[in-house]
Amino acid sequence: MPLNNPLNALLSQQPYVVLDGALATELEARGCNLADSLWSAKVLMENPELIYQVHLDYFRAGAQCAITASYQATPAGFAARGLDEAQSCALIARSVELARQAREAFLKEQPQAAPLLVAGSVGPYGAFLADGAEYRGDYQLSEAAFNAFHRPRVAALLAAGADLLACETLPSLAEARALAALLTEFPAARAWFSFTLRDSEHISDGSPLGEVVEALKDNPQIVALGINCIALEKTTAALSHLHSLTPLPLVVYPNSGEEYDAASKTWRHRSHACHTLEHYLPAWREAGAKLIGGCCRTTPQDIAALARQRSA
Repeated sequence: MPLNNPLNALLSQQPYVVLDGALATELEARGCNLADSLWSAKVLMENPELIYQVHLDYFRAGAQCAITASYQATPAGFAARGLDEAQSCALIARSVELARQAREAFLKEQPQAAPLLVAGSVGPYGAFLADGAEYRGDYQLSEAAFNAFHRPRVAALLAAGADLLACETLPSLAEARALAALLTEFPAARAWFSFTLRDSEHISDGSPLGEVVEALKDNPQIVALGINCIALEKTTAALSHLHSLTPLPLVVYPNSGEEYDAASKTWRHRSHACHTLEHYLPAWREAGAKLIGGCCRTTPQDIAALARQRSA
């Protein structure tokens, strides 16, 4: 791994790094209406203090890495609200500033918790489409078009002081290749890449995980690979397969045990017993997971349970 990998200091001290949990659904739980194509990026415009508070609550729960509220924050998305690129990039930078401020506030309370990281979220082009395409990957752009879309956000996140990038919820090998190429324009940048899945051996566009690893393996700026925003029960088999393909640390942050009903736009408990992140932790660790957290519908309580196990 690269000498300036920001994960090294944490992974040298402990078996895994605790990531934070859901941001958008936690904002919804606190009263935000995110029925909007901008999703959590809408709150950057309307109520940034609440984003700061969610980050702080995750740090207090034991998270060691905050993922910024920039998943759906792009100049293309903000343009629909009349914002130009400079205004959009200022909001993207604000997402980093909020996470950094929360980190500073928490370290005043618990200075021994250092080091803590801020990962700049880089959501896929499919998130901008706001039609569920991040779970299908059924969109086609050239590498140049992908990079024109992602470049302003990546630049803004890094300039604002993100420690690394979370290129997350990626459904498309073509997009992952483009992002890997884009990283070379920012040689000091480091990133993890995490994917949505069709099944335990394929990402959402149908590309085999083996092909994904092969495409990315020679990029030293990619410091971890993994999966996120998938159902809990799909995680372990995919991690085990991925662990057989790459020596990189693996990242996993799935959704809660609930199920999303697209028709009613609501979450519901499954009919069978819902397990928790903590329940899967031993299997994930055995499968090589080193960065572990939660995605949609997970909470500070879920992250606190992971943090307690790390310290046990």
